Amino acid sequence: MAVIVSVLGALLSVWTGVRVIRTSQKVAYYRLQRKQVAAGWRTIAFAGVLIGFAFLAGFFAEPAAYRYFPPSPTLSPTATISLTPTISLTPTITETPTISLTPAESYTPTIMPTPFLPIAVEAQFVSTVTPDPAAVFSPLAFSRSIQDFLPVNPQTTFQNPIGRIFATYSYDHMTVGVQWTALWYRDGELLGYETAPWDAIAGTGGLGEFPMELPAEQWLPGTYRVIFFVGTEWKKSGEFRVIGDPPTATPTLMPSPTDTLLVTATK
Repeated sequence: MAVIVSVLGALLSVWTGVRVIRTSQKVAYYRLQRKQVAAGWRTIAFAGVLIGFAFLAGFFAEPAAYRYFPPSPTLSPTATISLTPTISLTPTITETPTISLTPAESYTPTIMPTPFLPIAVEAQFVSTVTPDPAAVFSPLAFSRSIQDFLPVNPQTTFQNPIGRIFATYSYDHMTVGVQWTALWYRDGELLGYETAPWDAIAGTGGLGEFPMELPAEQWLPGTYRVIFFVGTEWKKSGEFRVIGDPPTATPTLMPSPTDTLLVTATK
């Protein structure tokens, strides 16, 4: 404690002495200025004395104190009684882990190469408006029904029977009149498409939907993919899966002509 107090006192003395010397420079009278400078140096010299005292106290004070005041012997610790561990109970019956159910079919999106626009579809372009490179589409959401262009209970896997699936999305920075195209595939086979100039009613940003409709018996199991293009540049694509067998088409019975035997009586 004496060493710590001495060091702190030395630091305080140095700080005070330096401050007094700096303050003396603002004094107009030479004699007063000299007195303050001398007082500052005396304070700094006192800091040196405190440092020396701290050195002596740190190395010689404790042995000298033990010489005149020998420490009393301390009591050796007495060993405490250790507790004897008790017998731990061993469970007699172990629970058998239950079997967790695993879905029979799970949908994992496949990695597809960069989509391209078929030449036959590109040949049908009628717009000459240059697309805005900043045009963007949100990820596609798929559902059986929509409300105000928003999906109701969106899913990535649909169970037959199915009549119609909606792809909903948001968009921004679209240019009115620019050619846009939506392609619809099943397991790599093109099922349908739509290409037309962007409608002014849709505007440059908002919400949109793309319906996909087939007869119930044509919704075959497989992976369906929707791809959007603006001009010839791919913007967004999404996938969903159809599982289960579609209903069988019911043949329509047509009436067939019936031969009528006409008997004519003769005389």
